[in-house]
Amino acid sequence: MTDRPGHDVADLAEDLRAWLPAQRWFAAKGQELTGVRVVRAAELSEDLVHVLVAAGDEVYQLLVGVRAELPDHLAPVAIGPLGGGTAYDAALDPDLVSGLVDLMAKGAEVGGLSWRAEPGVELVTGLRARPVGVEQSNTSLVYGSQYILKLFRRPVPGPNRDVQLHRALHAAGSKQIATPVGTVTGELDGQPTVLGFAQRFLGDAAEGWATATASVRDLLAEGDLHAREVGGDFAGEASRLGAAVAQVHADLAAALGTEVVDAAKLAGAVDAMHARLDEVLGEVPALAEHEAKVRAAFDAVRGVEGGISVQHVHGDLHLGQVLRTTAGWVLIDFEGEPAAAAAERELTRSPLRDVAGMLRSFDYAALHLVAGGEPDHQKATRAAEWADRNRAAFCDGYATVGPDPRAHAVLLRAFELDKAVYEVRYEHRNRPDWVAIPLAAIKRAE
Repeated sequence: MTDRPGHDVADLAEDLRAWLPAQRWFAAKGQELTGVRVVRAAELSEDLVHVLVAAGDEVYQLLVGVRAELPDHLAPVAIGPLGGGTAYDAALDPDLVSGLVDLMAKGAEVGGLSWRAEPGVELVTGLRARPVGVEQSNTSLVYGSQYILKLFRRPVPGPNRDVQLHRALHAAGSKQIATPVGTVTGELDGQPTVLGFAQRFLGDAAEGWATATASVRDLLAEGDLHAREVGGDFAGEASRLGAAVAQVHADLAAALGTEVVDAAKLAGAVDAMHARLDEVLGEVPALAEHEAKVRAAFDAVRGVEGGISVQHVHGDLHLGQVLRTTAGWVLIDFEGEPAAAAAERELTRSPLRDVAGMLRSFDYAALHLVAGGEPDHQKATRAAEWADRNRAAFCDGYATVGPDPRAHAVLLRAFELDKAVYEVRYEHRNRPDWVAIPLAAIKRAE
């Protein structure tokens, strides 16, 4: 294995300039990409090269394979010609990436990267890899039925929040996470950088978004029944999910501590919410009719007495970030909000931020099924009832382990509205048919 790959990947720079913006995990959507530079390329095996590419203000991680001829299933991930063959995104090629967990098991130093199992973990080797569905920010590979390896497409120098919080929760004995089993690290900008993170694969798990939206579909298919009357009622699961989230918050607080935000920092947080609102108002004029109400909710936070307790939290919590296993709910992906700067993701926050994110997600699960089509008042009303029922159940469950989120109504309302403002911009840019969902939530807010 060598740091001098047999194929000169630098020759791909122009092809990468066209290829990168088409990837789901590319950060600068809609911006012209003027320059691409291969920062580092090193062989992991004869036809597999680990590559770090600088594009704009970001660095991206690639696993580049080279084949004389691409089979049909790899044609969609072709990058361009290289060395008499075709270079492609090898993260989707089991023939080339199945050996990565084996490198962790060996504690290998390959391609200038360190492959390590977590202390006390003996990894099973010889497993076949397969890519996992479609992800927005990273690429994950499942190895047999044992492990899932997340490759960070936009690695950030320094400590990795996802790894750190998982390790802290594992050390605390948390049952609400998938066990960490290994990492791959390299160097970027002179600092150690986590490039990959492996965990136990929860093969029996169902995604929270899928289970919640199935419940809504069952409701809407049942004529004029209400949520509590339908066999697929989700409220029990929502309550158990609330308790699981509260337990994760309690474990993180015990492991990593808490602090009380003073008036100056609180004012800064309020100013940041106003600044976000200013930006979104410039893009989405329909938000203007709610501006006064939203600003009043933000400013009410300035009057909260006794300070606000902050700590490490999930940071991007919604129904797509939780899994229902046979043993209970598990939280995944503790990286924080993907669109936020790395320094912002590292900040401690009120646990109510996570609660607000999940409450907004229940709203989405219910109302996205009636968004964008012909208006149906009855279905919309029943979907809203489902959302209200499950939002309340989540808070009830949270209150069995932690403080009742509804006891901090001023904060929770402000954080929900801030999240909804963020959603308005996201939907306006990406899914215009759905922008009515967060706008309706802002309109309903008391």
